[in-house]
Amino acid sequence: MSVKINFATLDLMDALDLAVLIECEARDRYNFFAEQIGRRDGVDAGSIFESMAVNEEKHGQQLAERRKQLFGDKPVRVSKTAIFDVEAPEFGAPRWNMSAFKALQLALSSEEKAYGFYDEAIKYVKDAGVLELFTELRDEETEHVGLVKKAMAALPPGSDVDAVDLDD
Repeated sequence: MSVKINFATLDLMDALDLAVLIECEARDRYNFFAEQIGRRDGVDAGSIFESMAVNEEKHGQQLAERRKQLFGDKPVRVSKTAIFDVEAPEFGAPRWNMSAFKALQLALSSEEKAYGFYDEAIKYVKDAGVLELFTELRDEETEHVGLVKKAMAALPPGSDVDAVDLDD
C-alpha cells in the first residue's frame, strides 16, 4: 500500500530523500530475489538480479552523496511508506527457474515503472530544484531502459527458456 505524495509541496531535500528511498527499495528487492533464486550459471536470473542490485546501490549512493553535500545531516522527513513499489519489482514476480530473458523483462518493467513515476511527478512539482532533479532522474531511467533492452538483445539463443526441474 503506498501513501499519496503531494509533489507540489516537496522541497529539494525531501525529493532527494524520496529518490534515495526508491533506489534502496529496488536494491533490497533485487538482492532478495538474487538470494531467493540463487545462481545456476554466468548469465541467469540470479546473476541479473545481483547486477541490478549493484546498479541500484550505485545510483542510491550518488543521490545520498548529493543530498549530504546540499543538506548535511538534516534528518529525513520522508517515510518509506511513500515509495512502496515505485521502482522495485513486485515480490511475487520471480520464479526459481526463471530464464535470464524473463529476469531482464522484470528489470525492464521496473525501470519503466520508475520512469513513469518521475514523469508523472514532474507534472505536479512546483519547486524548480525538484523539477530539475526529477527530470534528471526520469531521463536516467530512460537510459536504464535502454541498457536493459541492450542486455536482452545480447543474450545468447535459448536465454528465454526457463530452467527445467530435473527431479520431475
